[in-house]
Amino acid sequence: MSFFATTTREEQAKGDMATAAKSYETLEYASGFGNHISSEAVKGSLPSKGNNPKKCPYGLYAEQVSGTAFTAPRAKNQRSWLYRMRPSVTHEPFHPVTFTNNKIIGNFGEGSNNLVTTPNQIRWLPFDVPKGDSKVDFIRGMFTMCGSGCSGSKSGFAIHIYLANSSMDNTSFANADGDFLVVPQEGSLLVRTEFGCMKVKPGEIFVVQRGIRFSVDLLDDVARGYILEIFEGRFTLPDLGPIGANGLANPQDFKSPVAWFEREGMQQSYEVIHKMDGSLFSAQQSFSPYNVVAWHGNYAPYKYDLDNFCPMNAVGYDHPDPSIFTVLTCQSQEPGVAVADFVVFPPRWSVAENTFRPPYYHRNCMSEFMGLIRGEYEAKKGGFLPGGSSLHLCMSPHGPDTTTFENASNVPGDEPHHIGRDTMAFMFETHLFPKLTAAAMAAPTIDRDYYKCWLGLKQHFDLNEVEKTILKLSDQQNQNHQRSSFQQAHGSPRMNGAGSPIK
Repeated sequence: MSFFATTTREEQAKGDMATAAKSYETLEYASGFGNHISSEAVKGSLPSKGNNPKKCPYGLYAEQVSGTAFTAPRAKNQRSWLYRMRPSVTHEPFHPVTFTNNKIIGNFGEGSNNLVTTPNQIRWLPFDVPKGDSKVDFIRGMFTMCGSGCSGSKSGFAIHIYLANSSMDNTSFANADGDFLVVPQEGSLLVRTEFGCMKVKPGEIFVVQRGIRFSVDLLDDVARGYILEIFEGRFTLPDLGPIGANGLANPQDFKSPVAWFEREGMQQSYEVIHKMDGSLFSAQQSFSPYNVVAWHGNYAPYKYDLDNFCPMNAVGYDHPDPSIFTVLTCQSQEPGVAVADFVVFPPRWSVAENTFRPPYYHRNCMSEFMGLIRGEYEAKKGGFLPGGSSLHLCMSPHGPDTTTFENASNVPGDEPHHIGRDTMAFMFETHLFPKLTAAAMAAPTIDRDYYKCWLGLKQHFDLNEVEKTILKLSDQQNQNHQRSSFQQAHGSPRMNGAGSPIK
């Protein structure tokens, strides 16, 4: 497939982002979640029989990428075969890199330095995107906010922020520690992978699994977003249970790239950055890692447009639990308990009658990291900004701020209203204890006054008024009881047409 021509990259290098972005609209995708896909950039480049023939078509090399153990059950086994011009093993030795300055963390276990656990509710204002002449790409602009477990033991997760003003020119990245779920908040991206290309805009997400090489190019001046990294398991669609067969994220709306190879970078030197156990390593190779002419398998990156999410909602009374908005989940060994859930709060109607409609006050055995892609979050309008984030750890109480509570409690009637056409919030939820990094706790954007949003919540319970109300109700009940007893003893009086007793 030759839609991605040399001139497109040249246009991007010259800064003609508008022309380049328009060209990327022609990208093709394969639809479906977890499917086995076969894709060729050149007709006849897939073997006609088997996976690893003695000689592959057109002199290509066969290379398997396994996302699970060879002996994993067939229903859970994930692997793809790539047919490439040169195998990925052809590179110089890896060497540690230091440009991250320990900003990326992969070990949150005992003995880890500068990690904090706190019951305090925490909120961050939007992080500033890098400005000036210094170039900061997706990898160099990534830092860890919090996490749990250890990438080396393949347990737990990490949450990162990325801030960038430059594309990953001649640089490729692979993460041996786990899968990346990336949530762009500002700036559209071109994601080049060994499997093909994806254009991802704010309001969409993309997932790149363990070990797959990819590069992130900016289609706008700057980029900012969130990353959920899982060290164990994989992302799956949640079970629907009583909801039935349909709803939430539909499998057909997930898009995987189709085979493509980078023509102009074929013989160009590339830096390959490899993340392992939280550390970064760099190696040089004399050709593009994006030299895969064909591939087939079920282990491939994918993207998803959050506007396609079909929310289920309460249409009678009460506020539904946030789990009903789960897009993707990574389940733990305990049924129904997630290592991490990705939950989205999309535009939708609120119609529940005689119900406090915003999220309720809550203490949760799960921990919740929230972000805002666009618009206003219904529980904290004005205080929670696009590009910002918050963290409420296990059993730390949280809920709507004072203004939201007062407005929602006293709004007259139960008329249906729309949450907001241009709003999109999300949550990373986990049953593990997130430990915060120094980068998160010392961030200049941390909101030291976050706790004040609840200080205005006053006590509406007045014992004197309650006692008066109870006494009044008791008097009414006594009067009704006496009237009923009299009528039972003497019979009900006959009434005339005017409603008065007949004497």
